Amino acid sequence: MDPITHGIAGSLIGKGFFDKREGRVAIFAATFGAVFPDVDIFAELFARAPLAVIRLHRGFTHSFVGLPLFSIALAALTRWYCRRRGWAAPSMAMLTLIYAVGIASHILLDAMTSFGTRIWNPFSATRVSWDMLFIVDFSFTAIILVPQVAAWVFRDREKTVSRGVAMWLLFDVCGVAIWATTAFFGFPFRFVILWIVSAVLALVFLLPLAGGRGFAISRARWCQFGFAVALVYIAATGWAHHAAMQRVQAFAAGQHLEDARLGAIPMPPSLLDWSGKIRTGDGVYQARFDLRDPAPPSFQFLADSPHDAYVAEAMKLPDVGVYLWFARFPVIHSYAIGDTHAVEFGDSRFTDVAQHVRSPFPFRVMFDSSGNPIAEEWADGASGFRLRRKLHDASKPESQ
Repeated sequence: MDPITHGIAGSLIGKGFFDKREGRVAIFAATFGAVFPDVDIFAELFARAPLAVIRLHRGFTHSFVGLPLFSIALAALTRWYCRRRGWAAPSMAMLTLIYAVGIASHILLDAMTSFGTRIWNPFSATRVSWDMLFIVDFSFTAIILVPQVAAWVFRDREKTVSRGVAMWLLFDVCGVAIWATTAFFGFPFRFVILWIVSAVLALVFLLPLAGGRGFAISRARWCQFGFAVALVYIAATGWAHHAAMQRVQAFAAGQHLEDARLGAIPMPPSLLDWSGKIRTGDGVYQARFDLRDPAPPSFQFLADSPHDAYVAEAMKLPDVGVYLWFARFPVIHSYAIGDTHAVEFGDSRFTDVAQHVRSPFPFRVMFDSSGNPIAEEWADGASGFRLRRKLHDASKPESQ
């Protein structure tokens, strides 16, 4: 899940369940706790290795094992700072609880994505991926953000009308921007959806103006309602995942793929869009489908290259082992590049055959003309990572 959504979720929890009794420090603690686990990104920046993002991200800071330690440390640090500033602060026990809830929200939301997270690190290296939410889910973000904005709109009677209209228009403009962005990246949705969303936003921001109904709803109530709707949305994604998996399982059974790894991966733009994945011994079957379409999904096969000597040698490298631990549905390609040779590993979780979207995480091992591995790298600067690890210098003769 993206860091912005994590912060919005923490803020919603703080305002909805802790602010009334514990004050603004509680909102800060819930919000900061909800984004804190991503502090491990700084370790990635200083680790000069191609697979740092896989090795280090979503590890101990994203673990229920580390949660109590970080909650206590952050609570103690916050109380110390509040004493220095002369601010009132919740008790140590309550502040620890608030931080724990914020951190737990981050761990659980990350576990709901297909990227997954190691919730029991360091005792288990298993990446938990419930495949319920796309990594950037605009619907979920809106559900937890709109109630907080509505509470702000109805906080000041003199400014309510101008705020309500402004927020309604702003969210409409953001909706159009999201529509254009998703269409550009090959995940369009019908423009009529924007009209429906606009009508719902009008009900939230404008209808409560009638008779002053909006002023009777406290900020805590607005946020509690948003939290309840978010839970309903997550439950709906769980149902959708189950329905999508049934279609994947039906195809696998029809093809007699008994030992295959199966998955249903959420895709943008809505919880009704899914990608079916089936990893076999020599490639991956995948299909993009909409749950509203009763027809069986049409799967395409992404074949591995024949397992030649280069693939066999690449498989011996520790970093390749790390990559294959991360990639649940890998596809392997072996090909020549001039006088050198490459073995490229792609993770089909993040590809889409229908939209011709390539994996954002292709990892490549380069070999010299003698078949020696000389470098590991993210292919084509994948995902912004341009690091390369040099394995062997072909210009120097090997020692006898």
